[in-house]
Amino acid sequence: MSFHYIKQAITPQELLEQLALSKELVALKKKRDQEIKDIITGVSEKFLVIIGPCSADNEEAVCDYVCRLAKVQERVKEKLLLIPRIYTNKPRTTGEGYKGMLHQPNPEKAPDLLKGLIAIRKMHLRAIKETHLFAADEMLYPENLTYMEDLLAYVAVGARSVENQQHRLAISGMDIPAGMKNPTSGDYSVMLNSCIAAQHGHTFFFRGWEVKTDGNPLTHTILRGAVNKHGQCIPNYHYEDLQILIEKYSKLDLANPATIIDANHSNSNKEYFQQPRIVKEILNNRQHDKDIYKLVKGVMVESYLEPGHQGIHDHIYGKSITDPCLGWEESEKLIEMIAERA
Repeated sequence: MSFHYIKQAITPQELLEQLALSKELVALKKKRDQEIKDIITGVSEKFLVIIGPCSADNEEAVCDYVCRLAKVQERVKEKLLLIPRIYTNKPRTTGEGYKGMLHQPNPEKAPDLLKGLIAIRKMHLRAIKETHLFAADEMLYPENLTYMEDLLAYVAVGARSVENQQHRLAISGMDIPAGMKNPTSGDYSVMLNSCIAAQHGHTFFFRGWEVKTDGNPLTHTILRGAVNKHGQCIPNYHYEDLQILIEKYSKLDLANPATIIDANHSNSNKEYFQQPRIVKEILNNRQHDKDIYKLVKGVMVESYLEPGHQGIHDHIYGKSITDPCLGWEESEKLIEMIAERA
C-alpha cells in the first residue's frame, strides 16, 4: 500500500461546535430552504439563479462578491431567488491543477486539508452572516457532506461524479435540493437514473456507520452540455433538447420533474462570454412553451468580480484561477435581464 497517513481529520461534530450557525441564522435558513423547495416543487413561480465563481479561491473576494449579490437580490426578490456559488472543491479531469480551497486554503501553498475544512466552513459562515444568503456547493467528496450540511442551500453533483453510487446514496439522505448533472457523454439516462436512485431510500455504510436514508424528492437534473468522441462540445440547452428531457421525465415515476440549465461548461463551448446569450434563449423557450416553463426552474452562471481567468500567481483580486467567468458588471446586467423576462 502506498497510502501515507499524514494527520487525522477533525470530526464534523468538533468543527460544527467550533464554527456554529446561530439560532437566528438556523431559523433564517429554514425559511430560505422552504422558498427554494417551493420553486423546485412548482408552488412558487420564482426563478432560481445559481451564480458565482467557478471556484471559491479567496475568502475576501468571495464574500465581496456575495455582498454585492445580496444587494441585487433585494431588487429582484419578487421574481428571482439568487443562490451564490461558493464551490470549495474543484474536480480536475487529469487530476492536475488547483483542486479548490478544501485542498489548498492558500492556492500558492502545499495542500492542507485540515486547514481547508476549517477555511471553507469559515468562509461559508462569513458569507451567511454578512448577507443572509445561503450558498450552493458541489459534492465532490460525499463523506465531507456532514461538515457543511447545515450551511448549504443547494448541492450539485458534477458530470464526472453522477454515475458514482456513493454520491447518489449520500444525496438520498439530504433534505435540500440536489442537482444531478448529465455526464460528459451527454447521456440523459445516466442523469435520470441518478435522480431515481437519490429519490429512493437506501441502507449503506457512511463515515463508519451503517445508515438508512429516506430519499430526497428534491433531486433533479442539470443540463451542462456534452462532449463527443472527438472532444467537441455539444450543447443541450436548446428547445429540442428540453423537449427530449420532458418526454423522458414523462415515462418515469419521479417526484418534482425539474431541471436547472448550466450556461457555461460544454453548453457554452467553454466560452464564458456566451452565457448571457444562452440564458436569453432559455428564457425565450420558457416563454413560448408551457411545458418548458414548468420544467426549467433556473440557470447556473459562472461569474466573479473580474472577467476571464488568471494564473495562480497573478494576484488580480476577484478573478478566477480556474475556469473563466463573467465579470461583475455584466453579471449584474444579466440578473436584471432575467428578472425582466423570467
